[in-house]
Amino acid sequence: MDKKDNHLKSPDLMPIPHHEKKIGTLGFTFMWIGMAVVLAAFAIGGAGVQSISLIWVVLGTLLGTLLIGFAITLTADIGIEHGISFPVYMRAPFGTLGTHFPSVVRGLAASMWFGINTFFGSTAINGILNILTGFDNWFVCYVLFALFQLFNTALGIKAVEKFADLAAPIIILIGVWMYFNLAGEASAQNKDIWGWVESPVTGGAAFTAFVVVVVSNMGYWATLAADISSISRFIKAPKHERNWVKRNKGALVGSLVGLPLTQTFIVVLGAVSYIAVSNFDPVVALQESASGLVLGILLLMIVLAQWSTNVSANIVPAATIFSNVGGPKLPFWAGVFIAGLIGTVIQPWSIFNLLIPVLLIAAAILSVIVGIIFADYYLLRKRRMNVHDLYKSGGQYRYDGGINWAGVISWAIGSVAAYTFSTYSFFVGFGVGALLYYLLAKHWYFKKHPQAEIDNPSDEEYLGITVGRDWNIGEDFVEEKIGRKTGTEATPAKADA
Repeated sequence: MDKKDNHLKSPDLMPIPHHEKKIGTLGFTFMWIGMAVVLAAFAIGGAGVQSISLIWVVLGTLLGTLLIGFAITLTADIGIEHGISFPVYMRAPFGTLGTHFPSVVRGLAASMWFGINTFFGSTAINGILNILTGFDNWFVCYVLFALFQLFNTALGIKAVEKFADLAAPIIILIGVWMYFNLAGEASAQNKDIWGWVESPVTGGAAFTAFVVVVVSNMGYWATLAADISSISRFIKAPKHERNWVKRNKGALVGSLVGLPLTQTFIVVLGAVSYIAVSNFDPVVALQESASGLVLGILLLMIVLAQWSTNVSANIVPAATIFSNVGGPKLPFWAGVFIAGLIGTVIQPWSIFNLLIPVLLIAAAILSVIVGIIFADYYLLRKRRMNVHDLYKSGGQYRYDGGINWAGVISWAIGSVAAYTFSTYSFFVGFGVGALLYYLLAKHWYFKKHPQAEIDNPSDEEYLGITVGRDWNIGEDFVEEKIGRKTGTEATPAKADA
């Protein structure tokens, strides 16, 4: 085996076989409930009711989460069908070397969110300890909370699901209590939570405020819309199932039911917090609306929320990406701690007040990647992948020095366009990225670099679970060695019976 191929064949990046897929529909839905309880959602709700009423904030959130949930389900098929992670798949639209460009951006974004969520979890832990013992040092809490999450994640993906199963119902129950308590406080101030607006706007300004709510919700989850395959490759799905909806049932239920309902609920909590106590930071809101044991229990919600979100949505994707960049010498657990280090170095305690602009920028950069993935996977390759070559330095995805310039050019132009129209960033980025990549790849780059699954669109050779196949790269390599010794060609991996 070429030493360069070693770099592409890190054990943590191998395709996941059918028997190792452990996350069911209910498990993935609970993961979504845990992931969707994020402080960014509190900020969206609190910022929204400064301009438009809560009912419009709710409608904007539902629309945004349903749209991004559908985009997430589309890209989740990559992991479900082929068992491959985001950085491995990105070798197709960006090249074996070019994959690092968008992957590292996604990894840095995930690390940033890990730091932000850990910071607010640590302030909640500090509040609990202050109530119980008088202890007051949020930074010590930050370090201990960060280490605890990182070690938990290093246990593996099944540990993530088991934790989410425990955390999700607790989070929702405490959230319900928080809603009624804050709504009662707002009512005592003669504020109707569904009609109150701090500085009402009308006409075009109201429409813009509504779109900002929609795109802000999409912006946070644009990260997972890009790299959900790093998680979805562990989702159970039936073999030999050609119906797209039935095959992706687990992803559909989680992303189109679990995400919208939970995110909307948390956005409402953020809005009610702002209406009641003029602050959408849930730690501050809770400290002003409760005390004693009740406050300690409610602050526990914040801790559980950040923990469950960080593990599934931030640490796992970031660690997978960093492992891909580092190759076999950088195992998954090392990627986990790199993500934690980066998330701390950015000083997340300084970023929270800039969340909405950050979300719009994230939507601009990452939406283009989602558009490129959609065009590459669905429009050009028709879901077929030459998975063997994804792990070869000299295969079809080497392109020009390891870079697919159709992907890089589309990403650059799409990002500029999306950032220019930041209010509509996700829509602009997705549209420009998908259209530009499709045209450049189909009419220029893939003529120069032929793609086997496009030129020979064979389901039996290039589909995965749909034809009952587990991609076993190790066995494929053994076949290739035997083929070279005997002077015969290696045959594609056969589908499992």
